[in-house]
Amino acid sequence: MIRCSWAVSEIMVEYHDLEWGVPIHDDRSLFELLVLEGAQAGLSWETILKRRSSYRAAFDDFDPVAVSAYNHTKISELLANPGIIRNRLKIEAAVNNARSLLAVREEFGSFDRCVWAFVGGRARQNRWKSPEDIPSRTPESEALSRGLRSYGFVFAGPTICYAFMQAIGMVNDHLTSCFRHREVSLLA
Repeated sequence: MIRCSWAVSEIMVEYHDLEWGVPIHDDRSLFELLVLEGAQAGLSWETILKRRSSYRAAFDDFDPVAVSAYNHTKISELLANPGIIRNRLKIEAAVNNARSLLAVREEFGSFDRCVWAFVGGRARQNRWKSPEDIPSRTPESEALSRGLRSYGFVFAGPTICYAFMQAIGMVNDHLTSCFRHREVSLLA
C-alpha cells in the first residue's frame, strides 16, 4: 500500500490513514487542530500526536468556551503538566485563540463557516506527485492567516494555517500515488 512518505511510524500511519485531509466541520475539532498545529511549531507532528490525549484532558476536550475562561491559575497548572508542551506562549495562545474563536462564532455563526469560506466552502483537490511539490504556504493560507489575526488569533501564521488547512481537509495534499488521495477526494 502506497502512502505519503511522511507516514512512517505507527502513530503517523494511523493519523495519515484515518484523519489527515478528511474534511472537518465541527468547531471543537477545528479548535483542537488549530491549537495542536500551534503547539507543533518548532517540533514534530509525531511529538504532538503522542501527547494528544494529554492535551484533550488538559484543555477540557478543546471546548472553546471552557478554554476561553482559563485564568492565570489554570495557565500555571498547564505549565506544570508534563503531558503537554509546557511553553507559556503556546498555552496562552490557546486561551487567546479560544476567545477569538468565540468572537468569530458571534459574527459568522460558527468558526467552521468562517474558516471554510477561504476555500469557497469546498476542499481543494491538489495533485502533487512528490513531497517537494507541496508548498508550506499558499495565497489561501496567507489570507486565512490575515483573517484569523484580524480577530486576534496568534500562532496563526501562513505556514501554521496551511498545516491546519491540510489537517482539516480544506486541501487534499495526499500525493497522487497515495491510496488516500482518491478516498479523501471523494469526501469533499
